[in-house]
Amino acid sequence: MPELPDVEVFRRYLDATALHQTIAGLDASDDRLVAGETPRALAEYLRGHHFERSYRHGKHLFAALETGRWLEWHFGMTGYFAYHKDQEEVPEEGHVRFLLENGAQLLFLDQRKLGHVAALDDLDAYLAELGLGIDALDPELDEATFRSLAEGRRGQVKCWLMDQSTMAGIGNVYSDEILFHAGIHPRQPLEALTDEGLDRLHRHLRSVLEAAIEAGVDPEKMPSDFLVPLREEREADCPRCGEALTKIKACGRRARVCPRCQPGPD
Repeated sequence: MPELPDVEVFRRYLDATALHQTIAGLDASDDRLVAGETPRALAEYLRGHHFERSYRHGKHLFAALETGRWLEWHFGMTGYFAYHKDQEEVPEEGHVRFLLENGAQLLFLDQRKLGHVAALDDLDAYLAELGLGIDALDPELDEATFRSLAEGRRGQVKCWLMDQSTMAGIGNVYSDEILFHAGIHPRQPLEALTDEGLDRLHRHLRSVLEAAIEAGVDPEKMPSDFLVPLREEREADCPRCGEALTKIKACGRRARVCPRCQPGPD
């Protein structure tokens, strides 16, 4: 599922391709890919307007129209953007196509159809309705704020990192990566972490997410000590110490762990 770094890369792609381009039309291969109204109604509203700026919160991407309304993309499990400078053929299923007056098209592709596009009147109200916590890369998420979010919380640290009501944007892949770099086992009880451990976790949270974005979330361009390029391999060694990585279950999800770099909780 696309996580914060993926969606930030999508945001930058949107900015580089379709921002400020006048929308000529829209079509969708399946009405379920457009939430809240029909694709025809959304097309009629969008026609002649343009996206003025983009905004990301956690795993959600938004674009402001000059009318004051917003468009939201949620990428489900497999969604992504593709921009074509001409009217190339598109897949028969799993797309919403934004036709632009310059002759190009922006495709929102989601073959599994678990994502959506939706028009919003009030972005702040929508975010409140979703119950999302602070964005994991928000500048206001400093060490003190990070510690305060952990106060009184119990359970595995991996679960806490993935709790979207606490911090928005981190999922299974990047919670593993952050914990690996911080030297913390995914099953470590959150309440057992010291202030030093929380500060170290906060520091690596930012560095990991920023490095993934800088690499364009391309595993081949990730730093050499990242786990992401090794996740799909049946057997792999720790890129730091050479110990065989193990697969465990944590928070009901598959996790990759280095038993030497991330000793398990007592």
